[in-house]
Amino acid sequence: DNRFVLIQPERLAALMRVLGDLYRGEGREGLVAFNDGQAASLAELDDAFGGPESGQLEWQGATEVRDRGRNLGLRPPVPAELPRGLQADLRAYQQDGLAWLQHMRANEAGGILADDMGLGKTLQTIAHITAEKEAGRLDLPAVVVTLTSLTGNWRREIEKFAPALRVVVMHGAGRKELRYLARRTDVVITTYPLLIRDMDFYSATPFHMLILDEAQAIKNSRSQAHQAVKQVNARHRLCLTGTPIENSLSELWAQFDFLMPGLLGNSEWFRQRFVQTIEREGSKQRLEELRQQVTPFMLRRTKEQVATELPPKTEIVRPIELRGPQRDLYESIRLAAHSEVRQAITEKGFSASSFTILDALMKLRQVCCDPRLVPLESAQAVKRSAKYEMLMELLEQQLPRGRRALIFSQFASMLNLIGHGLRERGIRFVSLTGATPNRQKVVDAFEGRQVDVFLISLKAGGTGLNLTSADTVIHYDPWWNPAVQAQATDRAYRIGQKKPVFVYNLIAAGSVEERMLGLQRRKKALADGILGEGRAQSAALTQADVEGLMAPLSDGE
Repeated sequence: DNRFVLIQPERLAALMRVLGDLYRGEGREGLVAFNDGQAASLAELDDAFGGPESGQLEWQGATEVRDRGRNLGLRPPVPAELPRGLQADLRAYQQDGLAWLQHMRANEAGGILADDMGLGKTLQTIAHITAEKEAGRLDLPAVVVTLTSLTGNWRREIEKFAPALRVVVMHGAGRKELRYLARRTDVVITTYPLLIRDMDFYSATPFHMLILDEAQAIKNSRSQAHQAVKQVNARHRLCLTGTPIENSLSELWAQFDFLMPGLLGNSEWFRQRFVQTIEREGSKQRLEELRQQVTPFMLRRTKEQVATELPPKTEIVRPIELRGPQRDLYESIRLAAHSEVRQAITEKGFSASSFTILDALMKLRQVCCDPRLVPLESAQAVKRSAKYEMLMELLEQQLPRGRRALIFSQFASMLNLIGHGLRERGIRFVSLTGATPNRQKVVDAFEGRQVDVFLISLKAGGTGLNLTSADTVIHYDPWWNPAVQAQATDRAYRIGQKKPVFVYNLIAAGSVEERMLGLQRRKKALADGILGEGRAQSAALTQADVEGLMAPLSDGE
């Protein structure tokens, strides 16, 4: 009837946001589908109308859900007492982390402890488990699922910091005989592949807590690992990862689908509402909306924020010009590969051509690393590699100064070539790849200063290693994923490091490697947009990106 009602903008925004959340799901019998995780939105709505004391909003029914939402979203965690059985001194931020973990458990909410690599997520989790035991709540075991290479590290850390906790490592051919003991212990440690194989045990056995270490392992919601962890019968769920978003926001959805199914809607709703609008369109509004939804359930601290005692870290991009036969080889392979990629896109479309695109990019990266990596007769005729020669020159400069180096590559075959060159020069080294039988032996050799160089494959050694005796990190072949590279760097740059750390990124100037730096910046901006205060940028690889990556060699950018 042409009358107007004045409503404060923040009230209207809160109302519309909460209503949008509530009506995204499918209700039945005229009811709205409601997820417990959305309780924080109810508290936010209440506050927009003056809070519980104002009486402006009348609540009926389960008001305890609104109160729980207030605890999660608006009230800070109560400081937690350090467990008596914890044999470690927690830093202030780690004590805050313990309080947050206890707070999430008390409010029956799952969460992601997303601290930067090297800030002690394992120790904070051990303190949390110890607190649960001392409070009498650990009447059922806690399960830690981790990478195969990290089971020994978890066992050692628990024995060191919480020796009162009983631990069973479910690993090896005889693990079925351990099931009786596992039901009566404090902590069960297993791996993602073994969890899948032993699903009959984990789905039928009740547990107090399920902890996913390196939780990016379930980032693909269609993977067996993701489906398996959802079937574990546990009261409380927790994710540990320094990289909750590596490539796409869909990885964040996969983790919350495990922690609190329905909090972020179903996968299709999430894709349409957030993935498309944020990654492709750069929507600030949707970015802020998603950030508000996940913030109560995620604790993220960076080294810059809390580890102020760490020495400086210097990042150095070292461009290397390809010359002569190596440059000619790059251009000849680029022309042939680019033609194959264009033909595949024409015949199958862009999305169906990913294998052809990745294969082409890998060949170009191999030429940049060393022509000996390329399985072509024409490549074997090229006897010199500019990057290989630069690496050897760099080591011969740094090692006499007392520097100790970690060298990362995605290609195990490249590490073999580097190792051959080091032996020729009398430089002592150890290697760690997926084929290394005893990881701890080579780690101890390096940390014991028996050798000065550690060659590490990015896949096998990018996580779970503490190598603070190194002060130089060399990424021989940088790739598009900045999170994975940061994890590798943080094998040296972590709590316990006393010396300044120098990080070298060796790239072939004007090549596909240099152009990948732009993709790295976009990937990092996407993660920062959710985890920090940055602005999200589009991160999806486009056909224009591929054309740019496969452009002719330039004189550098």
